Amino acid sequence: MSDPTTPPAAKPLQGILMGLLAFAVYATHDAAIKTLGGVYAPFQIIFFVVLFSFPFVTLMLLRSDTKDTLRPHLPLWTGVRTAAVVIGGFCAFYSFSVLPLTQTYAILFATPLMITLLSIPILGEVVRLHRWFAVLLGLAGVMVVLQPGSAVFGLGHLAALVAAFCGALSGVVMRKIGGVERREVLLLYPLLANFALMLCILPFVYVPMPLRDLALVLFVAVLAVVAMSLLIRAYALADAAIVAPMQYSQILWAAFFGWLLFDTVSTATTFIGAGIIIASGAYIVLRETRGKSSNQPVLRTLNRRPEMGGAPRVGLVMDADPVEPARE
Repeated sequence: MSDPTTPPAAKPLQGILMGLLAFAVYATHDAAIKTLGGVYAPFQIIFFVVLFSFPFVTLMLLRSDTKDTLRPHLPLWTGVRTAAVVIGGFCAFYSFSVLPLTQTYAILFATPLMITLLSIPILGEVVRLHRWFAVLLGLAGVMVVLQPGSAVFGLGHLAALVAAFCGALSGVVMRKIGGVERREVLLLYPLLANFALMLCILPFVYVPMPLRDLALVLFVAVLAVVAMSLLIRAYALADAAIVAPMQYSQILWAAFFGWLLFDTVSTATTFIGAGIIIASGAYIVLRETRGKSSNQPVLRTLNRRPEMGGAPRVGLVMDADPVEPARE
């Protein structure tokens, strides 16, 4: 007979399976974005995705029983996070549109490395030799994927790097203010900013969308909500250290969708670079999980995911505890 007091985190296998399913849905979401990106500007895609997301946001706000207002308690940090979500979301959409999915994912996998670096000035964390080694190794993996100096490097790669940085910044700021700001505030402001900005740009890039493509945009919005819900459940069932690495399964989905939908075959260089980045990120999380480091910027940030996603995505965050930077 099961103990009713057993916490949800005591079900790691279910958390792993839920995480794998969530990231598979996210990969489908990104493949749909790439399909639309071949025809429409990222500004237009984001505008309609945000527009179709508002009903879900409204339902969430109506279900909230918090008496507080939607005015941010920390407007500066809320503004920084909002800007990071907006810029990161656009860059991710652009990168998915112009690059093979595997290349975009490989670069976005560098987000934990950037979380480690940003935790120093923002959270006051102390980074020791082991994690510096992991960060340098991960950056070497990024260089393998980017192949600087080659004709392959372009704006799409730069956009993916910016998206990874913005995703890390959004996550670290979330860790800093999550115990003060309501999650409704942290959800609503990026959505409103995205809507307003994309609406201003839309007249200059708009291309009429047939009903089929509008349905695909709606499908993208629904996939984002479904994946977000699955990931929230996964993090409730298992520790972040177990669920977070499931994100790396997206590289397999990216290769599959690239072959199936876009007639692209990923290069060995991309997989080698992705493997190096994955190894470095996994090493950081593993050390934090096993208590080898009293500082846990990546683990604590991942534990507050998803942000409609995390590699960088617009949106929803889970409740977080106030930040108390650890010291070694």
